[in-house]
Amino acid sequence: MREVKQVIVVREDLRLSRGKLAVQVAHASIIGYEKADKDVVREWKEQGQKKIVLKVKNLEELMKVKEKAEVLGLPVGVVVDAGLTEIPPGTVTAIVIGPDDAKKIDRVTGNLPLLK
Repeated sequence: MREVKQVIVVREDLRLSRGKLAVQVAHASIIGYEKADKDVVREWKEQGQKKIVLKVKNLEELMKVKEKAEVLGLPVGVVVDAGLTEIPPGTVTAIVIGPDDAKKIDRVTGNLPLLK
C-alpha cells in the first residue's frame, strides 16, 4: 500500500503568533481535503491523516512550491487570510499539497525545512 500524506507550507516572514499559525494550518488542511480525490482521501483517513508542516522564507518561495506541485498534478490550495486580526486582508499565508501520494509530494517538498 502506498503512503498518503498532506503537506502544508507556511511563510516564515509573516511572523504569525502560534495561535494564528495554527488557524492557518487548519484552514489549509481543510482546503486540501476538499480538493483531493475522494478515493485518496479515504486512503489518507485509513492511514491516520498524516500531515507535515514545512516552511519557506517568503511569498515568492511559496508560489514556486505551489507551481511545482501543480506541474505534477497534485491537489494544491492557497490560504488567503481575511485580515481580521494580525495581518492585512488578502495576505497569502500558506499552501496545502494533498492529501496525495507521499513520494510524489516529496518530489516537491522534500528539501524544505520543518516548521518548529
